[in-house]
Amino acid sequence: MKHEITEIIWNMEISHERKLKRKKILLIDDEPDILEFLSYNFRKKGHEVFTADDGLVGLSSAIENKPDIIILDILMPQMNGIVMCRHLKNDDRLKNIPVVFLSAVQDDYRVLSSMDAGGEHYISKPVRFDYLYNYLIDFFRNGEIEVKAE
Repeated sequence: MKHEITEIIWNMEISHERKLKRKKILLIDDEPDILEFLSYNFRKKGHEVFTADDGLVGLSSAIENKPDIIILDILMPQMNGIVMCRHLKNDDRLKNIPVVFLSAVQDDYRVLSSMDAGGEHYISKPVRFDYLYNYLIDFFRNGEIEVKAE
């Protein structure tokens, strides 16, 4: 009997897919494969996705599209992610948009600098999409975002 109950609970957990309400997501990365992979998966889940391949284009896209969240690489041409995040956090129109850094950089100084610049979280590449997606579900569910960008 105990084994049957455990199996029923296990099957319920597998069949219950966690979902995130439709969000506007801005992905900024200079690696086309990463942008394509994440865009495809977020769109498949029903989200509106905008992409940029460097910080300057990303900043313009943030102003134009006012995303609910920004997923940002650190090392990029034109303007790196840390500098871009500082610009976002100093702009009254954009300062409340949460930023999650997604980068292959393992340098402690850069990771700390990304948090100091205003990042909410740092996730290392390569990343499994389900890990990133579940992080975002928990992030939005826990009410860590109180004010949306104007």
